[in-house]
Amino acid sequence: MMADLKALRSLRNADHTLVMGVLNITEDSFSDGGLWLDPDKAREHGSAMLDAGADIIDIGAESTRPGAKRVSEADELARVTGAAKALLERGAVLSIDTTRASVAAAALDEGAQIINDVSGGTLDADLPHVVAEHDCLYIVQHWRGWLNGSKGATPDADTSVYHGGVLHDVREELMRQVDHVLDAGVKPERIIIDPGLGFSKPGIEHNLPLLAALESFRETGYPVLIGQSRKRFISALLTDAGFSEPTMDDRDNATAAFSALCAEHGAWAVRVHDVARSRAAVAVGDLWRRNRMAAAQANRR
Repeated sequence: MMADLKALRSLRNADHTLVMGVLNITEDSFSDGGLWLDPDKAREHGSAMLDAGADIIDIGAESTRPGAKRVSEADELARVTGAAKALLERGAVLSIDTTRASVAAAALDEGAQIINDVSGGTLDADLPHVVAEHDCLYIVQHWRGWLNGSKGATPDADTSVYHGGVLHDVREELMRQVDHVLDAGVKPERIIIDPGLGFSKPGIEHNLPLLAALESFRETGYPVLIGQSRKRFISALLTDAGFSEPTMDDRDNATAAFSALCAEHGAWAVRVHDVARSRAAVAVGDLWRRNRMAAAQANRR
């Protein structure tokens, strides 16, 4: 199924930060693995996020936490298409979190509008071609590895050394990934980029510089998705701030704070587990940004 091009342009060029709700249909995702594996529960949770104000539902059926095992193609396909059909009936805008061309093609044929490829086009060479054929939106994310974990105690330790500095290296590597998907036929006006917080970036020192430099990613001309929700570095930040044992509720509060900051700095969307909290935070951040820009314009007169 070919996407509605007018709707795609409107979605990609939204004048406010969108909220993307995470629907993990997995056994072992780091924060909610197993909760939505039952098809009925998956559909109910997706619907609940729509009711809470999610602009997009991002369906993923394979965990990408360090050390996770790959699910079979058949299982991933069944989980994704089952949830997609039900949510599309509700008029949802769907993003499909997959690195497999076959899963992407099936979901797009059902009516999904976005492919969210955490491998940034590097794991399945056919996936960018599927995106090009369907002319959908394509989120290209930075990541250096695939579920390889580490030989040591720290997840992603083998892929998290940035000799040129994390901001420089991630931006350069991400833009090379974009060049590859452009070569595969994906139109530049369909691409959204994601610096990949937490992917090959286990620590505070890897992730905060990327968040603080969000506008430098926007300078590439591509809309920017930020997926900070409940990440390991947020727990580490809270621990450093005096939270002895940060709860998931604490992580969601911090996630919402980052959502407000991301909106204030012009992120295209934030990908979150707790839609209601981040929806309110994004509304504040968007309002702050508009007033900041209006004040700056007034001062130039």
